Amino acid sequence: MPLILSGNVASATASTGYDVANSCRFNDGDSPSLTKTATSFSSATTGTFSFWIKRGALGATQYLFANYASGSSQGLIKFNSDDTLTVNDYDGTDNIQLTTNRVFRDPSAWMSIVLRIASSESTEADRARLYINGTQETSFATETYPTSGESLKFFANSASGDHVVGANQSDASNFDGYLAECVYCDGQSLGADSFGEFDSDSPTIFKPIDVSGLTFGNNGWYLDFEDSDNLGDDESGNASDFTETNLAATDQATDTPTNNFCTLNPLDNYFFNSTFSEGNLKVVTNSGNYSLNTSTFWLSAGKWYWEVKVGTSSTVDMIGIANAVSTATSNYLGADGNGYAYRGDGDVFNTGGSAMAGFGAGTLATYTDGDIIMFALDLTNSKLYCGKAGTWGNSGDPTSGATGTGAVSIVAVGSTPHGAYTPAISDWHNSASLTAEMNFGNPPYANSSSVADGNGYGDFEYTVPTGFYALCTKNLAEYG
Repeated sequence: MPLILSGNVASATASTGYDVANSCRFNDGDSPSLTKTATSFSSATTGTFSFWIKRGALGATQYLFANYASGSSQGLIKFNSDDTLTVNDYDGTDNIQLTTNRVFRDPSAWMSIVLRIASSESTEADRARLYINGTQETSFATETYPTSGESLKFFANSASGDHVVGANQSDASNFDGYLAECVYCDGQSLGADSFGEFDSDSPTIFKPIDVSGLTFGNNGWYLDFEDSDNLGDDESGNASDFTETNLAATDQATDTPTNNFCTLNPLDNYFFNSTFSEGNLKVVTNSGNYSLNTSTFWLSAGKWYWEVKVGTSSTVDMIGIANAVSTATSNYLGADGNGYAYRGDGDVFNTGGSAMAGFGAGTLATYTDGDIIMFALDLTNSKLYCGKAGTWGNSGDPTSGATGTGAVSIVAVGSTPHGAYTPAISDWHNSASLTAEMNFGNPPYANSSSVADGNGYGDFEYTVPTGFYALCTKNLAEYG
């Protein structure tokens, strides 16, 4: 399953010289989209689309882009239900049809998609070129190219013509995940190197570059998502904003291709069968199972802080850290030494059916619907601190170092099965269900406060202890 191990990401997250500040979180259950009317195109044959994406839900048809020209005529970019990627230009027959052989099933990582179209090119395969993470895709299950000089529906408009990002006008297959640096250059045929570059120290890593100086053409656009009150703001200079549908200010995110934040991992869900949403930051557990879900970051060093906002809850909610993935439908967090769980009744569990010594009921605060609980994980000193509403339980002090005032003493990370811990969540009852929203520094909800860590990363409700950091790749590169 995809995961990010601290200690393995420094080269991937070193300073790039260009930082993407924001992305937009698309939750397919909300039917979100961005739409603008397509007007006079610079060209009917030539244009380039670029998207940086981080997938949320997998295994479903999801549109990144569609130009609904008229009737069923359209140009589109979409993921299929088998997680392949399709580019299609259709006006009764397929002018372009490119469907990849490979699949895209990594919800932990950002990827670049560039579609370059120029139907006037003499070489057929150059009339539509697809780049993934800076490299041209050449292996297709279906491969159809336009005739020379053909006018295409990607660049056609009519009275009902619209450019739609994150959806398709003709059905409800909305995108789920994060989008950043969305660009259309009308009349320009541009390679992936106009939108990103390979890292000089790690030449397999493709990273964004500043695109503000590109020529966007008559109908081009650039969405940087930096205005939370106007997520459809067009920064191309054309002042052609998109209309937002079912997107709110809280859908602006700081999870970007230059600073990737932790989320829950939907691929580690075989035994629990939880439901994920909001960019894999919101979870509803399965009332019939009581297993555990892990996150996309596995931590082997450093000091880390995160918060969890509890929704529908019970006294048997189990939230904390795991050192191994689940192996059964009843493998709840804190069972058989697989992690440490702060339970809804204030207990801490580690080895099964009873609380840890010194952490029975009343040692920590109970939590219920609407509460925000806090975690500070000190892997240097093998300590876990748990708290609620800005107060650390058991008179805890995360800055106490080796003294571990009020902390849960955990097995040293080097002695765990995989040499790492990961934030995790479960319940412990086959009739209970927990709803919770994870805040690793990129919350899916609005905080009443907005507190960053010492590096300036993260958006938390409560003060981050000195020396502890949000779970993002820039921090992992420095402290992991």
